[in-house]
Amino acid sequence: MSSAEPLLRVEDLQVAFHTPQGVVQAVRTVDFTVAPGECLAVVGESGSGKSVTARTLIGLPGPGARVRARRLTLDGEDLLGLSERRWREVRGGRIGFMPQDALSALDPLRKVGAEVAEGLRNHRPARRADVRAGVVELLRLARIPEPDLRARQYAHQLSGGLRQRAVLATALAAGPGLLVADEPTTALDVTVQARILDLLAARKAEGVAILLISHDLAVVGRLADRIAVMHDGVFVETGPTERILTEPAHPYTRRLLAAVPSAHAKGTRLSLEPPATPAKAPPPEVASGRVLEVSGLTKTFRTVGRRRRTAVEDVSFTLEAGETLGVLGESGSGKSTVARIVLGLLEPDAGSVALHGRPWSALREPARRPLRHRIQFVQQDPLASFDPRYTVERIVAEGLRDRPGPGRRRDRIADLLEQVGLDGALLDRRPAQLSGGQRQRVAIARALAPGPDVIVCDEPVSALDVSVQAQILDLFADLQRGLRVALLFISHDLGVIYHVSDRVIVMKGGRVVETGEAAEVFARPRHEHTRELLSALPELRDAGPAATSSPSPS
Repeated sequence: MSSAEPLLRVEDLQVAFHTPQGVVQAVRTVDFTVAPGECLAVVGESGSGKSVTARTLIGLPGPGARVRARRLTLDGEDLLGLSERRWREVRGGRIGFMPQDALSALDPLRKVGAEVAEGLRNHRPARRADVRAGVVELLRLARIPEPDLRARQYAHQLSGGLRQRAVLATALAAGPGLLVADEPTTALDVTVQARILDLLAARKAEGVAILLISHDLAVVGRLADRIAVMHDGVFVETGPTERILTEPAHPYTRRLLAAVPSAHAKGTRLSLEPPATPAKAPPPEVASGRVLEVSGLTKTFRTVGRRRRTAVEDVSFTLEAGETLGVLGESGSGKSTVARIVLGLLEPDAGSVALHGRPWSALREPARRPLRHRIQFVQQDPLASFDPRYTVERIVAEGLRDRPGPGRRRDRIADLLEQVGLDGALLDRRPAQLSGGQRQRVAIARALAPGPDVIVCDEPVSALDVSVQAQILDLFADLQRGLRVALLFISHDLGVIYHVSDRVIVMKGGRVVETGEAAEVFARPRHEHTRELLSALPELRDAGPAATSSPSPS
């Protein structure tokens, strides 16, 4: 941790928004400093005010915002009341910003090199040849392979990890003294996440001050010197990272720590919610035995230049009633392609899928359609799967096999919502009026509506806050116990996979490289790739006896 004089000083920061419904106080009273070579992590859930705090530091708090502070200075310069022209000089030149969604941050109509070059031209006037060389060097420092080639590509041609590294190169192009990183590793594979954290640590070692915004306590534990826990617009607890993670003083901090999936938490509830009661759901048609058998799946796709890429190669596994099979792997490992084949949305080039011992993947769609209720899908982004015009009632009704009268249908849907922990008062709301956790619960209710035997879950909690994630994981466990539904649970999050899975398969390059009981695979991984994944996993420090509600390391 740096002992230098603070570069950034914030005292009594308040940010309010004027809305048609009145004034919303997003940030109430916040005080903090960040010194050169130091990382301060601001941790909190969605709506806590952490991202508004981050955007305020770059002069972009949002439309209708009113910012007040007793002091808001960068290296002694008062940031309050800066003209927009001066903000353009400070933003990028002295404060770099790394947003969460790299694809949205990068202009889809410009090549990556042009994005990085903009920062060099605006803040470091140089000859064109020097700018080109500088772009390639920045991409190289961001550990992007083939930087000269990547500079000539567009954002959509890069993987998520490469895009995030390109955003980091853009943020650091002008050599700012302060880097504001807003959820820079959310939804990234554990190995890509580790590389981003290593890059940030390298900049920190060079003297760059970092304000890290995150809801992932394991991530901040790896990089931060100090942690500020934010809730409802205020810091409820601040202190050295070690102390916050091992001896949390505030109940909210303890609750966040307790919600993180860990080795000691397996088999226990992560949230404070009471168990769900799925008694009113239609029972599965088969409650025991093997429900799914996947044999030798292979799938290739044609790429640019008429080349073929093998996405899945010789993948086999089985799934029993009431079992959770975790599918673990990095982006591009073939997980989602397997899910689409299992769901009957994609035809394999070779191999087969059998449902209850009968052909499934080999069926033509007219023959498959009467059986579709037996296998359902919950995906990462439920909002993208909902018609924005539909109410919750109509969304869940899509999953019903029968067509009861309006009164009975509404009661049936209200029962399904109750099973997933939602109030019937939400029936008439539309997706945009729901929180992320509520939308995911609606998606689960829709999947449960026809009484399936198998639910395929593709990254169903990767975009959720840690406490909402804990509620959804507990919900899956409750429903599984009550309904004996089998889960094919796909994720890149090792902690989540370990917590929910009975068995695990690990994928790399389209192939299954390891399979076994979850506890055995995590305790004694046999394949080098599995060991690499586990070594890249950020760990919470041991909570110790002083914080018994917090999890121990995974």
